[in-house]
Amino acid sequence: MSVLPTLGDLAWEPALDRPELLADAVLQALRSWADPEAVAQVAVTEIDPDHADTATLNDVHGLPPEASANCVVVAGRRGDVERVAACVVPATTFADVNTRVRKLLDARKASFMATDRATTESGMEYGGITPVGLPKGWRVLVDARFVEPGALALMGSGLRRSKLLMPGTVLCVLPGVEVVDGLGVAR
Repeated sequence: MSVLPTLGDLAWEPALDRPELLADAVLQALRSWADPEAVAQVAVTEIDPDHADTATLNDVHGLPPEASANCVVVAGRRGDVERVAACVVPATTFADVNTRVRKLLDARKASFMATDRATTESGMEYGGITPVGLPKGWRVLVDARFVEPGALALMGSGLRRSKLLMPGTVLCVLPGVEVVDGLGVAR
């Protein structure tokens, strides 16, 4: 049986034991994931939504910044064709949208998707967008640093009032994930 990850002073529980702390799309994705051992390593915790931003959450709960992951949604366009990707990078970096992501999307121009559009299309709340349960057709690009031994991924649950935690190796085997070297660049 897999060991549930824990971090900081938060009360972590198996994600599927607390469906009310997951956006519907996240819950459905976890329930339908064909790897029960991986799902057993996904934890969730309730947080104060005012503390959902990475720096605040880390300060309030004594979390190491290197465990936090940011998920940003990027849209790129070449001619009339739009390509969308969720990019997951360590919070100590930022997604290299103008170079790396743009090239991966084979786009002439790429930019962060407008917040209202990202939340509407993902079915997730601002500050809680996660790579788990994103719409079909969206690419999910994950920085290769999450493959490193001992790496954790603390990220949104689809809701602003909770967070997911999983080993980086579990993040990297989520259905549809593409692991990318150099996705995140130093701040």
